[in-house]
This record gives sequence, structure tokens and C-alpha cells, in this order.
Amino acid sequence: MEFLVDMVTSVPEGTSEEAVAEIRAREAARARELAAQGRLLRLWRPPLAPGEWRTWGLFSADDAEHLEQVLASMPLRVWRHDTVTALSPHPSDPGL
Repeated sequence: MEFLVDMVTSVPEGTSEEAVAEIRAREAARARELAAQGRLLRLWRPPLAPGEWRTWGLFSADDAEHLEQVLASMPLRVWRHDTVTALSPHPSDPGL
């Protein structure tokens, strides 16, 4: 199954720049691992409001429970709220 995930990150007030940089580096490494496993298919940066930290991701997982395990493995999840939309094929999809 494929899932579109709207990921909105809110860094807690008072968090040091070093801590943010460290967790972002771990997140990038985990994203590379998930991509290599075929779990993270794409990432997009939607239009952002000032100070907003948001990403859209296309993920592949066996089901919603498996997707939750994948998302929970990502370091930024501690500061992030995810909105998940399960996707199903469209009969007119040109990619089919």
C-alpha cells in the first residue's frame, strides 16, 4: 500500500541549534535507510508559512500498522505530527 504523509514538525522552544542539527542529521540518515528499503518513495516540500517546518512524504508499507512502525522509527517523530492518507490506485492513472 502507498500512503501520503503530511509531516509537521514543531521544535520545542528552547531547543539548542546543535540539538536540532543533530536530530536532523539522524533523520536524514534514517530517510536514506527507508528509501533503500523501498519504504520511503518520495519527499516534497509544500509551500510553507514563515517559520513552518513541513514535509509531504510518499511511503510504501504493508498496512497502516506497518506504516506506523516506519514513521515511529524516524528521529524527528518526537517533535512531529503526522497526518496519514491511504492511497489507492486510480483507474485513469497514467503510471499504470
